[in-house]
Amino acid sequence: MDQAAPGRRRRVHSAEFKAQAVQASQQPGVSMAAVAMAHGINANLLRRWVHERAQPPADTATVSANPVGFIALPTPTPSEPPAPSAEPIRIEVRRGSTTVAVTWPAGAADACAAWMRELLR
Repeated sequence: MDQAAPGRRRRVHSAEFKAQAVQASQQPGVSMAAVAMAHGINANLLRRWVHERAQPPADTATVSANPVGFIALPTPTPSEPPAPSAEPIRIEVRRGSTTVAVTWPAGAADACAAWMRELLR
């Protein structure tokens, strides 16, 4: 476990000091590092203060006027099979100057996919 060097203590900054440093860092065209140096603190510490200032305190809960609950969404019933497509599957494969055109029934799309995998090996 890391321990601080003997005789060294953490500095404690007042809420006023933190607020002044954060406000100064929010001015347009001002470098956060320059503000930190001017206040004699580390830039990472100032960034943390800015971040903490932007976040609401953890102990406060935000309550919405319209609480979100369970929302039931309509789902298709399993007894309804998908409507078969009247259009057949049409595939054209070109290799060099050769073109192969295949028309496959849409109801056998799985078989068509297996045939395409074998063809493209």
